[in-house]
Amino acid sequence: MKVSICCITYNHGKYIKKAIDSFLAQKRNFDIEILINDDASTDNTADIIREYEKRYPDIIKPLFHEENMYSQGVTNPSGKYNFPRAGGEYIAMCEGDDYWCDENKLQMQVDYMDAHPEISFCFHAAKVENLDATFSPNLIRPYIGDSVISAKEVINKRAHYPTASLLLRTEYMKSLPKYYFDCKVGDIPMQIISVKYGDAYYIDKVMSVYRMGVPTSWTASQFSGDYKRKQEEYYQNMEAMYKAYDEDSGYKFHDEVVSAAKRLRFLTYVNARDFKNILSKDFKKEYNELDFRERFFIKFEYFLPAVYKLVRKTALYFKR
Repeated sequence: MKVSICCITYNHGKYIKKAIDSFLAQKRNFDIEILINDDASTDNTADIIREYEKRYPDIIKPLFHEENMYSQGVTNPSGKYNFPRAGGEYIAMCEGDDYWCDENKLQMQVDYMDAHPEISFCFHAAKVENLDATFSPNLIRPYIGDSVISAKEVINKRAHYPTASLLLRTEYMKSLPKYYFDCKVGDIPMQIISVKYGDAYYIDKVMSVYRMGVPTSWTASQFSGDYKRKQEEYYQNMEAMYKAYDEDSGYKFHDEVVSAAKRLRFLTYVNARDFKNILSKDFKKEYNELDFRERFFIKFEYFLPAVYKLVRKTALYFKR
């Protein structure tokens, strides 16, 4: 077995078919398995998965929960339910509301990883499908040009790495530390744990699609209810993860860890629209790291809040 495709899903009935089809459409010269963890979906997600399981019993291996495990405190189901049963040399990630858009994605990544055992994981650019009215970019392109990304850069990165682009070495995901399971998100810990063992490689090609604004996503949950409190809790949780990682890695990347934690602090202020801190001199470096588009809309909302709300409301209307 070469690749274990790990997919977590919850109430993705509108999207899961496209995700699974994109896995099956991959052109490859190796074996794959598709490990799907359904967290007690209440829509038709499980029914769709079972249909595929009947058609591809040797490839599709689902796990269905009777009770929603996220509500029971399992925040990283990939590490708890999918990684332990992964039989492939590599793990490819894609959540049930995202999908792959290049049939050569896996082959391209596997070929590179096979030829470069010193590389700990591989990732690539992604398209964004925005389902809400946020003024987000339509492309996640962390770098320009294919390149080796140093461990220090991965830890202290300025840009998001699309989760559905990740191809990881399974051996590094089999004995994950406690701070991974304690963390509210899995992508950042996965990446920084991997680079304890080697650099990463970036392919400057759009090969997956990230759906933004899916109502059941973790990101959407952070902006519902008391989102300022949620952002504060998220930062505290991530700060603890970074401190644990710093110790676990023997403080080899201490400066990068400190910088990454500060950037994350700033980004939670951006998410919560805490303009006092966003525009503070203490975060001038982090503010200037934002692209022009994001800085423009921050200033737009800060100086002309009524106009900003009207424009966003109009944008939402035309998305319907």
